[in-house]
Amino acid sequence: MAASLAAGAASAAGALSLQAPSGLQPLLEKHLAFISEAADGDLDDGRRVAVLRRARKEIAEILATEGYFKPSVEGRETPGGFAIVVEPGPRTTIADVELHFGGVVAGAAERLDALRAGWALPVGQPFRQADWDAAKQQLLDGLSLRDYAAAAITASEALIDPETASARLRVEIDSGPAFRFGALEVTGLSDYDQGLLARYQPPKPGEPYSQDRLLRYQTALQNTPYFASVVVDIDRATATPEAAPVQVLVTEAKPRRVGFGVGVSSNTGYRFETSYRDAHFLDRAYSLVSGVRVEQRRQLAYADVFLPPTLSGYLDSVGALVEHTHIAGLQTRRQSFGVVRTIPRGNIENRFAINYQREMLAPDDSLGTRRNALTANWSWTGRFVDNILDPRDGQVLNLQLGGASQSVLSDRNFVRVYGRYQLFLPVMRRDVVILRAEGGMTIAESRDGVPQDFLFRTGGAQTVRGYAYQSLGVKDGSATVGGRYLAVTSAEYVHWYEGNWGVAAFVDAGNANDQRELFKMNLGYGIGPRWKSPAGPIAVDLAYGQRDHRLRLQFAVAIAF
Repeated sequence: MAASLAAGAASAAGALSLQAPSGLQPLLEKHLAFISEAADGDLDDGRRVAVLRRARKEIAEILATEGYFKPSVEGRETPGGFAIVVEPGPRTTIADVELHFGGVVAGAAERLDALRAGWALPVGQPFRQADWDAAKQQLLDGLSLRDYAAAAITASEALIDPETASARLRVEIDSGPAFRFGALEVTGLSDYDQGLLARYQPPKPGEPYSQDRLLRYQTALQNTPYFASVVVDIDRATATPEAAPVQVLVTEAKPRRVGFGVGVSSNTGYRFETSYRDAHFLDRAYSLVSGVRVEQRRQLAYADVFLPPTLSGYLDSVGALVEHTHIAGLQTRRQSFGVVRTIPRGNIENRFAINYQREMLAPDDSLGTRRNALTANWSWTGRFVDNILDPRDGQVLNLQLGGASQSVLSDRNFVRVYGRYQLFLPVMRRDVVILRAEGGMTIAESRDGVPQDFLFRTGGAQTVRGYAYQSLGVKDGSATVGGRYLAVTSAEYVHWYEGNWGVAAFVDAGNANDQRELFKMNLGYGIGPRWKSPAGPIAVDLAYGQRDHRLRLQFAVAIAF
């Protein structure tokens, strides 16, 4: 094998150096620190012989892992002192592969064809010890992660012929019996009964074994507030592989927690929050989440009780909220109570809610009003992105429909329709284009009597940047109140540098109004840095609102919602 030699004097100071092909030089230097250490001392003839002897032994071992089994390692005098010169010789390639399967899988021709086709070290491939180990593990995983939980490699060998630089590989693997899931065996429960675990979609008895299925069930339990740790597995040595018990080991979490937090938002200002959570509310597996949040422009107290999932996977909750806001000149006081059913199905979530609310409005320099509404609401969300917290490819769609009737505890008949769409397009190796559109309409004779939650205001971070939060809407006195129509569009280009930092340029346009014939889009544009935090990319934007002729600093967490 012909290879250019790279001098190693820069990394091995003094009279002793290492010279090897450029592709192998970093690997050898990493593992042969004693050469650079020897260069710092006196190199008499005796020490040179000792260093060379040790180098030959260790270099041969290192190069063998890379497929070089006939290296030449010599010492040479150089103008700068003494060099250890490495010629790796020919690299060994795979000449033959034999895969032998025993156990039940031996009769599954289609599965065997797939395993042989997926073998990672085919004939002609260079031999490396790391690749050989990885190929065997991949073959074992191909059996043991699905159906054959007790699969094992019973024999393997790599026969190397240094003269021909060839390797003959042989692996024998026994699948063992085919496994199916049996009943749950739960250890560690004290506060809760076993029926709680059945609500999180455990593997069904008779279902074929799958490691991924166990991990999904383990993750579902781990994400609940009930457990501090969860381990889910089966006994691979069971005498009944056709009904292998699913072993669940749990450590229950402390049910009650108190939390405190502070923060800041360009929309609602500085924030302080305290919360109380009880995962064993009323001595049952009900999860109470409550708290008080105080912001510059909004203050609220809330309490929600989340029930465990139903056996069909539905998530039910009931909650109450008291809120005061003073945003864009509009002061609101709201009390609401509601029930929600959420139906998650993979990437799609349906949500149904019934909510009663009382609202008092006090626009600056205008008359105050009171509004009551009992509303029924439906929301459909599809998240089809590569990463919810850091999306780069995919799309998110949210559709909402809600309304109220005067005949049922409401001041006005109305129907609200809303939609939001986000498209993420990868560009080059790291960049992304983000396109967003949202629109809404409230069908009613007038906005009077319709709660603000069912009207539209926009402006601020994550909407139309360059304008104050919820400052685009209908003027009432010196305040901005909600209108019956909404339209927003946005285009953003994010360039990510190496690491977690990036920069974005964007253009937003949008408005909320009460008369379609007078609808006019307001333009905002700007730039800002991005930082990938564990909670998602943090966006800090310097945005210019063309209507207001004003620059604003706005920030948000840019996740796919």
